[in-house]
Amino acid sequence: MPKSTIAALQLGTSPQGGAHTLARILSFESEIRASGAALVVMPEALLGGYPKGEIFGTRLGYRLPEGRERFARYFAEAIDVPGAQTDALAELATRCGASLVVGVIERDRSSLYCTALFFDPNAGLVAKHRKLMPTGTERLIWAQGDGSTLAVVPTAAGVAGAAICWENHMPLLRMAMYARGIQIWCAPTVDEREIWQCSMRHIAHEGRCFVASACQIQPSPRELGIEVPGWDPDRPLINGGSVIVGPMGDVLAGPLYATSGLVIAEIDTDELIRARYDFDVVGHYARPDVFSLSVDARAKHPVCFDSAVDQK
Repeated sequence: MPKSTIAALQLGTSPQGGAHTLARILSFESEIRASGAALVVMPEALLGGYPKGEIFGTRLGYRLPEGRERFARYFAEAIDVPGAQTDALAELATRCGASLVVGVIERDRSSLYCTALFFDPNAGLVAKHRKLMPTGTERLIWAQGDGSTLAVVPTAAGVAGAAICWENHMPLLRMAMYARGIQIWCAPTVDEREIWQCSMRHIAHEGRCFVASACQIQPSPRELGIEVPGWDPDRPLINGGSVIVGPMGDVLAGPLYATSGLVIAEIDTDELIRARYDFDVVGHYARPDVFSLSVDARAKHPVCFDSAVDQK
């Protein structure tokens, strides 16, 4: 495969809502086109939002009515998949000639999922990955994904897949994705910490793959006009750190902090063969006689009907 360009778009959810956030994404069209990127990764929960510091009126053993109202407003900002927003993103992919990986909050019936959507420049929305394990109190607002959405997608830059934020710390998930032949590991996140940079370099080195991590940015609570208990009111809620890493763990571009923008790098998937010469975690460096992993890739439904009834 020839050399190609990939990018991570660092951007934050607009406090003015989903329509304004979508407009922010679309405003980068000229920059994406100018970069020549074949693949662009965007942050976790970009459409729908990551409500950092929000407790939704929840205490152990009870929920407050005002918290239910806040959740209802958050639910209203989530997107349908497919829907009008995904149509707009598909059109953006086509105009830019680039595959897109976009973090969204997906609304499905009365539940929300933290999801990464995959767009192909010719075929539109082609796949999605739902976060398998929401972290900490994220479990109050997001449902769990299942093994049916461990997607890998061919792109002009290489085979891409996604793990969202702290899913990247799940060793068995990483092993499953390596076994699916991933070449470009996409990591939408809201984790701005230095240790996240270490994780991204480790995954690239462990999987001998390229890693593109896109992080949100969010201003300080004071700028947003909110209070976040225990948080410095003048410290940004999320300060970015989008980065692209090569298959030997070397940083190719970024990290970018404190501002919106594209992080861009040229990659060559032919490098993966050389990188895996001495370490192929699902090949010659595996020990299937000692260790094995079974992955259930079936969709899980809480209620199953006979085939004559639509499960959806």
